[in-house]
Amino acid sequence: MIEKTIGDILDETASKYPNNDALVYVDRGLRYSYRDFKKAVDDLAKGLIKLGIKKGDHISIWAYNVPEWVILQFASAKVGAVLVTVNTYYKAHELEYLLKQSDSTTIFLVGGFKDVNYVDTLYKVVPELKESSPGSLKSEKLPFLKNVVFIGKEHHPRMFSFDELINIGKEITDEELQKRQNSLHFNDVINMQYTSGTTGFPKGVMLTHYNIVNNAYWVGNYMGFTNKDRLCIPVPFFHCFGCVLSTLNCVVYGATMVPIEIFDPLKVLQAVEKEKCTALNGVPTMFIAELQHPDFDKFDLSSLRTGIMAGAPCPEEIMRQVMEKMHAKEITIAYGLTEASPVLTMTKRDDPIEKRVETVGKALPHIDVKIVDPETGEDLPPETPGELIA
Repeated sequence: MIEKTIGDILDETASKYPNNDALVYVDRGLRYSYRDFKKAVDDLAKGLIKLGIKKGDHISIWAYNVPEWVILQFASAKVGAVLVTVNTYYKAHELEYLLKQSDSTTIFLVGGFKDVNYVDTLYKVVPELKESSPGSLKSEKLPFLKNVVFIGKEHHPRMFSFDELINIGKEITDEELQKRQNSLHFNDVINMQYTSGTTGFPKGVMLTHYNIVNNAYWVGNYMGFTNKDRLCIPVPFFHCFGCVLSTLNCVVYGATMVPIEIFDPLKVLQAVEKEKCTALNGVPTMFIAELQHPDFDKFDLSSLRTGIMAGAPCPEEIMRQVMEKMHAKEITIAYGLTEASPVLTMTKRDDPIEKRVETVGKALPHIDVKIVDPETGEDLPPETPGELIA
């Protein structure tokens, strides 16, 4: 098992593969090597220190899959701040609940998503923001919240801009950042993911460096990942599928992240072809949308080899098409939950198709699972439905 912090993992990968593509946004024409990506992360980490972010502080991120999201994911890990990931579909009452429940000191946000204007929503939740200057927010409902950072080109005088944060970070030396990074431990909590709230209010699940680094490592191991792989990421970063099984997975192995900002099957097909992606993650409905796109046959997807399908059962015919028409012959099925960092069980690349559609594989190494009677807690024999305990 890996006993290292996320920041140390990134530094090692950037040292091993400085010229490898780390992060590529096809639509933006943005391409960071691991050398570039580490610099962007370090620059933001210094900005966070200058802003007054301390080890253990909670930072929320409310955005779709923009480049700044990934940069913040690793910058917050370098300074020991706990990244609180906010569902992009949240409305005002859900945002208020999360910010209050998580004790967030800082929130990063984009302008909005679909029909929700994030800036207007934040002003509703925190009316004091209209009268405050950047960094001096005092909210009665949210006493911990001090800083708001806007991601984007618009100017909001009550908020820091992302670029401002980078600029103020120039006053922090490399040595100061390294000292902070060295003070962290792999058992520190570094990520707070909110559950879907199907059995009540969403719960903030606290995950450590150790939890998610090792989950990312073993998932990548089952995918056969190396520094030559290129993963197309259409799943949202705010979910473990995005920020553990996709971005962190890539960084652990020195593979390339190719995110899609907002899911669009055409953009996925274009990115896979243009960047010669070897892997593609998604839920079954995403793969179905890609397969059924009217222009599907125009794209060369022969570079695809593997990926993860999760979130719902996959019909055998769809799995067959993913393996044959999309060339992802080594596609895997994963099952887990947020509390488990998230993957508990996973199929192998060479499992027969029946195993991939009728099961969720076997437990990952170092994970024990059993099926129990939910009422008595007693272990159940094989082929008996019950509750999974891990």
